[in-house]
Amino acid sequence: MDDDRRAFLDDLLATATPSGFETAGQRVWLDYVETFADEVRTDDYGNAIAVYEGDGDLDVLLGGHGDEIGLMVRDVTDDGHLKLTRVGGADRTVTRGQYVTVHGRDGPVPGVVGQVAIHLRDPADDDHSDITEMHVDIGAADEEEARDLVEVGDPITFDTEVQDLAGSLVAARGMDNRTGIWAAAEGLRRAAERDASATVYAVSTVQEEVGRQGAKMVGFDLHPDVALATDVTHATDTPEAPSTKGSSVELGSGPVVGRGSSNHPVVVEAVRAVARGEDIGVQLSADGITTGTDADVFYTSRSGVPTLNISLPNRYMHTPVEVIDTDDLDEVAELMGAFAARADEFAPFHVEV
Repeated sequence: MDDDRRAFLDDLLATATPSGFETAGQRVWLDYVETFADEVRTDDYGNAIAVYEGDGDLDVLLGGHGDEIGLMVRDVTDDGHLKLTRVGGADRTVTRGQYVTVHGRDGPVPGVVGQVAIHLRDPADDDHSDITEMHVDIGAADEEEARDLVEVGDPITFDTEVQDLAGSLVAARGMDNRTGIWAAAEGLRRAAERDASATVYAVSTVQEEVGRQGAKMVGFDLHPDVALATDVTHATDTPEAPSTKGSSVELGSGPVVGRGSSNHPVVVEAVRAVARGEDIGVQLSADGITTGTDADVFYTSRSGVPTLNISLPNRYMHTPVEVIDTDDLDEVAELMGAFAARADEFAPFHVEV
């Protein structure tokens, strides 16, 4: 990954985008894509759309979701502590003892999620509390001082930095799914470089983590001929990963092509053919019931949209230390861009019965 592309990824990862509060991240994404897109726009809820205008009849959508999980101020106690609720699928087992940022009306407010010291806890009572039983300490002396800084409904994110690991591995909060919108933007750029005949839409949707809401809006609005949704999937190449859940997926072995449920079989085979032609190795995943991604709503939009979920292997999903391989990420973008440029070779995307 070259320096400009890595800088874009780092900018996305450094920007807080909890579901319902994605504006700052959407602005980062738009600033990047508007340098090569023919048009950029947003809708009333902040879904961001970039367009490459081809001269053919086919419309291709490349999508990721721009929001991340987080926490939210539920209440303020008399002694100035903040009670919590979830934004999306926050994991209670990794929440205590973390630095956080409360995104207040007048700017960021630093805090920590309290944790009773191990010396003072009863070992027999050492279960993981629900997030609603936890609190954030911002250092306020009382409720009045706290309410001068924050208010109920302010979003909260973990305060972490992007960390390079060995080789091409990178750790950060919110790989799910800033990597997806990175790939959608890069897929659009690479399709444009290939002079795609299709009109290509790159989208960064909002509120995926709370029910794939933005994708419902975008899918209805655009109604493309074919859609590729990209998100993260569980890498199962770590010692504690259960062998009975998920397919065998490894970091460094390339994009993951879903099969089953919302994944249209003709699009699956088309993308696999493009991958072979581009010498991109792909992994397969079994999605027998659902993908759990924006693909699940794109494919049922209006009268139906042939859709495929292309995933990025990700370790430790929904923790502050998600780990991906940037070589995998670059290949996801390359595969999306190549497919968009060659989509007319495989159209129409129709199941023969």
